[in-house]
Amino acid sequence: MKKIGKQTFKLSNPVSIKETASIVGPKESNGPLAKYFDKCIEDEFYGESSWEKAESKFIKSATEMLIAKSGISNKDIDFCFAGDLLNQCISSCFGLRETNVPFFGIFGACSTFVESLILGAMAIDGNFAKNVLCAVSSHFCSAEKQFRFPLELGNQRPPTSQWTVTGSGACILSKEGTGPYITHVTPGKIIDMGIKDVNNMGSAMAPAAIDTLITHFQDTSRDPDYYDGIFTGDLGYIGKDILLDIVKTKGYDITNNYNDCGILIFDKNKQDTHSGGSGCACCASVFSGYLYKKLKERKLNKILLIATGALTNSTTSQQGESIPGIAHAVSIEM
Repeated sequence: MKKIGKQTFKLSNPVSIKETASIVGPKESNGPLAKYFDKCIEDEFYGESSWEKAESKFIKSATEMLIAKSGISNKDIDFCFAGDLLNQCISSCFGLRETNVPFFGIFGACSTFVESLILGAMAIDGNFAKNVLCAVSSHFCSAEKQFRFPLELGNQRPPTSQWTVTGSGACILSKEGTGPYITHVTPGKIIDMGIKDVNNMGSAMAPAAIDTLITHFQDTSRDPDYYDGIFTGDLGYIGKDILLDIVKTKGYDITNNYNDCGILIFDKNKQDTHSGGSGCACCASVFSGYLYKKLKERKLNKILLIATGALTNSTTSQQGESIPGIAHAVSIEM
């Protein structure tokens, strides 16, 4: 058995992250990580007639760049695991319909990128695949339209709200390569603390991140200092503070090596993003652009990447349902 502890799995053969690609929209292009992204677009519509079509173009462009950078052709990719936030994962389905690669559409809300890494790594470690494509996308305008209010209404956003990242992140996992490597995966459980505010996703997702983080430490017998960096997907400022406080009461102090992708991607003071970034592309673009390059440069050698997701939609929120959270983790090492 590859399972260690309650819900962590140690891969028999660490899976190499062969190459990554990232593309972002205008606001992200003006943020502190702009120089790390492969492509920065200054048009929210990306030359298309709708935000939904633009989002599909983002994920299409990211995968095309990824395949070109990696030197691995479409015919040598065994599976694609991809997803987004829009109804029935339409951005991924329409954006990747021309790749001619066996496709699995997945949904984990903003945790989808790490979910795809876990499934891809398991497929390779289980000898079902040699190369796997993982890709996700999100778009501020399409997400606001679907989950909150149409932008035309000009609704005021509360301080607890987060800004959905416009863009896409993608990577190719491979049986061969020089790393960085996925060595352990900790799939998350659904955690629901009864929060119903769709403008406070950080609070809804933090309990799931806490559960997965502590479970990972307990399963692997590792302490926080094992990692050069621990990065959550997009808890934002509010979710980050909650996580830090509660994890410390459990005996784990991660103050010195923890940050959140939703905080890293925007300048809160200059860009007015309130509680930070969110969306499938938040964790994906920060990893594919910033963190991957830091790993390749050996400025980071071991990281724990925990993507968080709020498992809600417009129907459940209108019916007064709470917001379940999910968090998936992968250990990535050079």
